[in-house]
Amino acid sequence: MASIRRTLSPYNDRLYQNGGSPYSPKLFSSPRHPSQLPEFAARVRRLLGYQPRKGQHGRRRAFFYRCLVFFFLGFLLGLAPFDHHVNDGDDEDIRGRRDNFPFEIKPPLVNVHQKTTQNDVVSADEKREALVGEVSLGLRFDLVPRKQLIVVTATYGRPLQAYFLNRLGHVLRLVPPPLLWIVVEVNAASMETAEILRKTGVVYRHLVCARNSTNVKDRGVHQRNTALEHIERHRLDGVVYFADDDNIYSLELFQSLREISRFGTWPVAMLAQSKNKAILEGPVCNGSQVIGWHTNEKSKRLRRFHVDMSGFAFNSTILWDPKRWRRLTSVPIRQLDIVKEGFQETTFIEQVVEDESQMEGIQPGCSRIMNWHLHLEAGHFVYPRGWLLQKNLDVVLPIK
Repeated sequence: MASIRRTLSPYNDRLYQNGGSPYSPKLFSSPRHPSQLPEFAARVRRLLGYQPRKGQHGRRRAFFYRCLVFFFLGFLLGLAPFDHHVNDGDDEDIRGRRDNFPFEIKPPLVNVHQKTTQNDVVSADEKREALVGEVSLGLRFDLVPRKQLIVVTATYGRPLQAYFLNRLGHVLRLVPPPLLWIVVEVNAASMETAEILRKTGVVYRHLVCARNSTNVKDRGVHQRNTALEHIERHRLDGVVYFADDDNIYSLELFQSLREISRFGTWPVAMLAQSKNKAILEGPVCNGSQVIGWHTNEKSKRLRRFHVDMSGFAFNSTILWDPKRWRRLTSVPIRQLDIVKEGFQETTFIEQVVEDESQMEGIQPGCSRIMNWHLHLEAGHFVYPRGWLLQKNLDVVLPIK
């Protein structure tokens, strides 16, 4: 039978037996002063539930007392204040240190040149204002809403079409947005025109007039009516302006169009068909009030309003919101092809306004010429397909 021996301690000066505790009650008891530790330890163990050889009822009771003790300990710790009291001197000290901490973002240092004399005293606040004043981020937030400009251009294939469209496109590109360029062609949209419009960088819509007409006068009327139908159908909001591609426009004109509330007009410089004199046609204004018209002797008694097609603009809501402008009829506003040449402007304007009291003179006094109608169209030339010359010149001189 195997026997188990307890290993003796290698030290001979031990005061207790193997397996004994160095903190045994025997070491601290004496006949004269008996120790109370065994009795106290027994009570604590009995309170915490470490009672051996008890029944099930005793263990439950011990567990209940243990939970009750820990509950009261937690309750007392929860009532104890954890923050310490700060007197007035310490409070001011903490507040001063907090104020000295730089929470704000300071601007970068800028060389500020100030000419001061010995008698000048510059305070710290003035120096700080000078530093902040010299710092500029260069940001500009323009939150003023602008009216949309709806520029309608009737074009057709001819030798100078590419030059005219590119010239007008570069001017419109400089106009601050929003701007919509509606370009209308006859029968079909040409690839050459579409390529020019894409390269201008202007927001555009390329429309086609389905009505076939050989007459130049009727062709322009139908093209503009196609654009008016598009604006009315889609309820485009803005200022409508008929800008033919062969005219010359200043950037100031398009900036002034946004001042129009209902109908605006201005004088236009025109080159006569004989190209031997210039004609000024348009309103005579007293401030922004139209009081008369510039015209020639032949047509002053026949037309009601003496305005060129590129000399007026109007609010697009007149086309699709007649109740707003108190129009008595809901008949669509269109240009008429049954009138004589030169009367399309006045018959159209008569549908938009009643008289001069509903007009606005653009630029005070209507004294500035902002666009020109020069009639520089070249005739009797072949329209180059793709803007490419298919044949060389008749005479080729060799390079020497």
